[in-house]
Amino acid sequence: MAVGRNNTVVTKFILLGFSDHPQMKILLFAFFLGIYLLTLAWNLSLIILIRMDCHLHTPMYFFLSNLSFLDICYASSTTPKMLSDIITEQKVISFTGCATQYFVFCGMGLTECLLLAAMAYDRYAAICNPLLYATLMSQALCLKMVAGAYAGGFLSSLIETFSIYQHDFCGPNIINHFFCDLPPILALSCSDTSSSQVVTFLVGVAVGVVSVLVILISYGYIVAAVLKIRSAPGRNKAFNTCATHLTAVTLFYGSGLFMYMRPSSSYSLNRDKVVSIFYAVLIPMVNPIIYSFRNKEIKNSLWKVMRKDTGFLVGIPLS
Repeated sequence: MAVGRNNTVVTKFILLGFSDHPQMKILLFAFFLGIYLLTLAWNLSLIILIRMDCHLHTPMYFFLSNLSFLDICYASSTTPKMLSDIITEQKVISFTGCATQYFVFCGMGLTECLLLAAMAYDRYAAICNPLLYATLMSQALCLKMVAGAYAGGFLSSLIETFSIYQHDFCGPNIINHFFCDLPPILALSCSDTSSSQVVTFLVGVAVGVVSVLVILISYGYIVAAVLKIRSAPGRNKAFNTCATHLTAVTLFYGSGLFMYMRPSSSYSLNRDKVVSIFYAVLIPMVNPIIYSFRNKEIKNSLWKVMRKDTGFLVGIPLS
């Protein structure tokens, strides 16, 4: 810590993380390392598969590849530091490092909110306006939507991060968490944090609530259009194209709204630390599984790649 004016100013934080028991450390390290490696492998595989197969060069899979990239960055903003802290005694992060970690983590999360909204609009265009789909979802529009998601997400994150880290932190400097998340950081501030809570709420409304409304309106039109389809196979096919997206939306928004869009009086740092594992570590791993196992085109593309590789290994030409 350093002395500034009449207060002791915090220059670094200590992350408590999880258990300090030696055997628990080994189990936790192996568990989270396994999840992180699976997250990297599955999301990278999905990105490569989409780029390799020309049949997947459509707006839906363009958005999906960007979602996989976001999930890699989202998990990488917290997990490597957490793994390092598990096996080291000094679980220290600088004030600047803490602010940077939160900025990246928050930026990726808010960008994912906006990207999920763009994906909902894509499904609306595909199901409700199939004849105009190519015109509505042009390559230029898709690029603008993704760029807008990143710009909106990181601009909102910058505003939120500045509002949090401009407060005074006079000590203590121990964060009861495994990364620099919003509730435990605000709990350490020695100044009034009501302004940051207002900013966080406004950012949540501007990004999260608006994104949810776009998703709900899009799916309202989708449901109305699907119900007009007379054949049962046609309805099932239309619903199946949306089921994976709805599952990802429910998991992501459900955990996010629970953590950040509730009064600070209801926070429990020990409980919320466990909940944070779900949205910060598990969801980035689960998303590619959801999209892969419930999507025929991805499974067919993966099967073709596997057949080609097998044919190459055994020297059998495959058509």
